[in-house]
Amino acid sequence: MLDVCLLGTGGMMPLPYRWLTSMMARCEGSSLLIDCGEGTQVALKEKGWSPKPIDVICFTHYHADHISGLPGLLLTMGNAERTEPVVLTGPKGLERVVAALRCIAPELPFPLRFIEWEEGRQQLRTGPYVIDAFRVNHNVACYGYAVSIPRAGRFDVERAKGQKVPMKAWSRLQKGEALEVDGVTYTPDMVLGPERKGLKVVYCTDTRPVPVIAEYARGADLLICEGMYGEEGKEAKAREYKHMTMYEAAQLAQKAQPKEMWLTHYSPSLTRPEEFMEKVRKAFPRAKAARDGWTAELAFAEEEAGAE
Repeated sequence: MLDVCLLGTGGMMPLPYRWLTSMMARCEGSSLLIDCGEGTQVALKEKGWSPKPIDVICFTHYHADHISGLPGLLLTMGNAERTEPVVLTGPKGLERVVAALRCIAPELPFPLRFIEWEEGRQQLRTGPYVIDAFRVNHNVACYGYAVSIPRAGRFDVERAKGQKVPMKAWSRLQKGEALEVDGVTYTPDMVLGPERKGLKVVYCTDTRPVPVIAEYARGADLLICEGMYGEEGKEAKAREYKHMTMYEAAQLAQKAQPKEMWLTHYSPSLTRPEEFMEKVRKAFPRAKAARDGWTAELAFAEEEAGAE
């Protein structure tokens, strides 16, 4: 199970009914945050989700509407008595940017671990998450993210018995751990079938439409994609400032065919994004104009009877 909440859908400046960009995912007691715009803490409070279990914070880039909420969030996590390390990821320069922001949050009861992206594509495995970062096309270094929850193959009891794998090792092998029992090493591939389809959420914002987005979003359970402009005549502005229109996002989804797409990161001038969805849905019928607080509960697909 993977819970996803789009905490803020605004770009550039917060509005009374729309906080700035942020998304949270929860899985197996661990939370992951992408971006931390102004209002993220308020949105979390309104949703009833705690910031304390946030183990990873991923930044797309360092414009203020994507990172200005970080100092307060870190302080709140500290006040919640968090002591475990927090991983922060983002384009090169992350540690320098966070150090500057921490002038107003200098003391924390937990360490920060920085991972800076420099290549076009990089991957991080942490907790239950596989995080793929991929470079997109904005006017500063900017990355999109694919967050996946892999799913191991089904445990094969007959194979385990046939290879005389002791029952006390079954549970750990099923979790993907290798272990030694009475001098014999047992590995998960001895007892597990082929890897099954996991879960994947792709998040990208502040970019022109580029093929790499559709590549990572192909077959995703949910694509959360920038749709900054919906009005006619904003195409040139989107190109100039390296953003995307709602229709351009729909064309990407048309190529990628995710199960569903949520639009986000609206311009302050786009007060009623749902009014422009008719044209968007002609390109991709499963597109939705997301609002702050939207939540999805993604579950692993049930295996067909008799399937491995």
